[in-house]
Amino acid sequence: MVILSTPVIGEITIFDLLVFVIIVIISVVIANLAGIYIKKSLSDRVRKDEMAKIIKIMQAAIILIGIFISLPSFKVDFGELLLIGGTAGIIIGFASQRLVTNVGSGIFLIIERPVKIGDTVKIGETAGSIEDIRILSTTIKTYEGIYVRIPNETVFNSEITNYVANVARRFEYRVGIRYSDDADQAIHIIRSLLEDHPFVLKNPSPSIYVDELGDSAVIIMVRIWAPSREWWGVRTEVLWKIKTALEEQGISIPFPQRVVWIQETAVSARNPTHKAEIPESEAGNSSLPDTMG
Repeated sequence: MVILSTPVIGEITIFDLLVFVIIVIISVVIANLAGIYIKKSLSDRVRKDEMAKIIKIMQAAIILIGIFISLPSFKVDFGELLLIGGTAGIIIGFASQRLVTNVGSGIFLIIERPVKIGDTVKIGETAGSIEDIRILSTTIKTYEGIYVRIPNETVFNSEITNYVANVARRFEYRVGIRYSDDADQAIHIIRSLLEDHPFVLKNPSPSIYVDELGDSAVIIMVRIWAPSREWWGVRTEVLWKIKTALEEQGISIPFPQRVVWIQETAVSARNPTHKAEIPESEAGNSSLPDTMG
């Protein structure tokens, strides 16, 4: 005990140094364990280089907290330290407010995982697929092939629509047939076509029924579930196949039609051969002058 209480630097003893070293070693061990846990948890969410940055930031924060905890062993006045640290923190916070906010938002996005790389999403007014998720920003490739970089603060505070978060997605068609056609036959043709398609899901199964008796056609509603990743291709393909299959069986999709009834006048109804008489004054005015021989 005498050796441990021997001063080394001023009032700092060997015991104080041992406490400091032990706390720092424990902090390093905890930081390494946290790094392993983060790596396992986020391996499928972010790129390796971004994951390395996150791990370094978390490990540095844990080690700094350990050092801060061990400072009392060096007889450091916490009151003065908190005052200095608080003042510095306020200055740094104002200077890097947006940076810190974006970093924090990026960490929460990675932990919460509302989107991941490859997802088709709509964030605010921007729609496309997620190309990259970084600590400060998220990159979206729009349907027009334009890359848009959105700060993570904006992503975190925006309404996010993820079109592929669910494994299946539904779409629907409104198919019109003539009143003279057999609706049951049309439904059977459509159902048979959908049963043979590889990407039309059996569960939930397609829903096909007469939905409306329109002005010019009987409207058949067709609701289909497809894998979210194949949704667009199935939606654009099946509609044309339905049209072709119906026409092959003599069922056509009508265009809008109107039947117009013209009511005859009372005079023409009584005497269809009646001709309007020309008044004599008009007949005289309409005659041609005699020619001189």
